[in-house]
Amino acid sequence: MTRRKALKLTSLTTAACAIALKPNPAIAQAAAASPSGPFKVPPLPYSYDALEPHIDAKTMEIHHDKHHAAYVTNLNKAIADAPDLANKPIETILKDLNSVPEKVRTAVRNQGGGHYNHTLFWQMMKKDGGEPSGDLAKALDKSFGSFSGFKEKLTEAATKVFGSGWAWLVLDGSDLKIQSTPNQDSPISQGTKPLLGLDVWEHAYYLKYQNRRPDYIKAWFNVINWDFVADRYRNH
Repeated sequence: MTRRKALKLTSLTTAACAIALKPNPAIAQAAAASPSGPFKVPPLPYSYDALEPHIDAKTMEIHHDKHHAAYVTNLNKAIADAPDLANKPIETILKDLNSVPEKVRTAVRNQGGGHYNHTLFWQMMKKDGGEPSGDLAKALDKSFGSFSGFKEKLTEAATKVFGSGWAWLVLDGSDLKIQSTPNQDSPISQGTKPLLGLDVWEHAYYLKYQNRRPDYIKAWFNVINWDFVADRYRNH
């Protein structure tokens, strides 16, 4: 083999290896979202860029693959010291935090809350969300005077969250209410059922909106998955 042919063969082999080793985005997402342990990060029900221009693709990628995955990783680490929790749904655990061993209770509250809240959050959004209809729309009108009244109350709650936390539309018995929680606390730990939640941690919006939380809140109303919210309302 001549030197020229040898160099050509080496070049072709290197190129082939590079193509073979090039990461597949879908596989990369699955790998990033699958920490070891009983709890797993669910895949996004849409692509990273599905909610643009309201929520940018890079924020969704980091939020899901890094932040949510970190909550799950740390939750799995925490329950390694309380193996009885491994077979329970996270919702069941969060509804009765007093039954969680004290040595891991804070970690389970924070990390488990982050996992549960975000698992809901991804499903609560979709492209071209529109407005609610049917029984849910009637219930919002009854509780808040109008859909505009509901938006105003939820916006106020989300804007007033000091630091990091969430604003929620919840069911308290049969009543619709607006509730906010600090950090990753979940309404289910306080006896209410979350129907819709808005994440106002800075990692949810800072790349696009910087310190303009009100702009993020306003944009987010365009991507609410009202079908999902209505299903949760119907099944109360």
